[in-house]
Amino acid sequence: MAKVLITGSAGFIGGYVVAELLTRGHEVVGVDNYSKYGPVSHGYDGHPRYHFVEGDARDAELLTELLGDCDHLIAGAAMIGGISYFHAYAYDLLATNERIMAACCDAAITAHRTGRLGKVTYLSSSMVFESTEHWPSAEGDERRIPPPLSSYGFQKLAVEYYARAAWDQYRLPYTIVRPFNCVGVGEGRALGEAEVPSGNVKLAMSHVVPDLVQKIVKGQDPLHILGDGSQVRHYTYGGDLARGIVTAMEHEAARNEDFNLSTAQSTTVLELAELIWRKIKGPDVPLRYVSDDPFEYDVQRRVPDVRKAREMLGFEATTTLDQMLDEVIPWVTRAVHDGRL
Repeated sequence: MAKVLITGSAGFIGGYVVAELLTRGHEVVGVDNYSKYGPVSHGYDGHPRYHFVEGDARDAELLTELLGDCDHLIAGAAMIGGISYFHAYAYDLLATNERIMAACCDAAITAHRTGRLGKVTYLSSSMVFESTEHWPSAEGDERRIPPPLSSYGFQKLAVEYYARAAWDQYRLPYTIVRPFNCVGVGEGRALGEAEVPSGNVKLAMSHVVPDLVQKIVKGQDPLHILGDGSQVRHYTYGGDLARGIVTAMEHEAARNEDFNLSTAQSTTVLELAELIWRKIKGPDVPLRYVSDDPFEYDVQRRVPDVRKAREMLGFEATTTLDQMLDEVIPWVTRAVHDGRL
């Protein structure tokens, strides 16, 4: 088995990825500075093959030291959050994430040249397809359509340019993975003072599923949603995404390739709200909702082509939205009752 360094290991997706790596027998070194949620704990914290380092992914010297005896790097660290997050922190996100990527690539280039590092697996985003006008979005479309308008989407596209540039100049092998709309447990209230009012509930830079759940649990009626609810998303379970990311890391066919990782199922925001409402309120309480003004970069459709990951990696996201919500709703409900959300 391999030794893997993962940056952003305490993040939302990072936690799922660490668990998947350990399940597959890898030795894992996690790096995180706890900047998003503060210190967090996981069930694998005491695992004999897991070592955590509290540190900043912008520290190229630290990453170079940790990569000295690693076979793989999963570059997952980033300032990242829901739509309100990347509007509130447009500049900080761009500047911080560029510094993270430069440090990661600097360290990886050195480790590939002087150590045993074989490849970097980069976490990009579905937001690279932000400006598309045709669907589904296939791998390669990101270079044929106009660049993203949001600083977050633009920076995630830059991640992919870092990956390819490090190969072009230094022959550092890469795989690019693009998760779509991660859903799961473990996401807490973001640190910082910026909060977004949504009716009588203040949100702290979260994502649409936990936001809707907490608003309903807190008794919001009518329910506030962004826009008219017709926005299309592909809600994908964190455990499925982790399985796809680690498969892409391991698979020989993934070398110097890019993959959309997503469920094939399209769901509108209003359909999501209705499903969550029924699960919490029951079938006899009708959903009433009001539409709040959408954010400037509220993409109306994100629809991936998932054939490449299926055909080259044998990967499919199989967890249904029903199954995801049956796990997430009780977790968010407890977090609300405990005062964590």
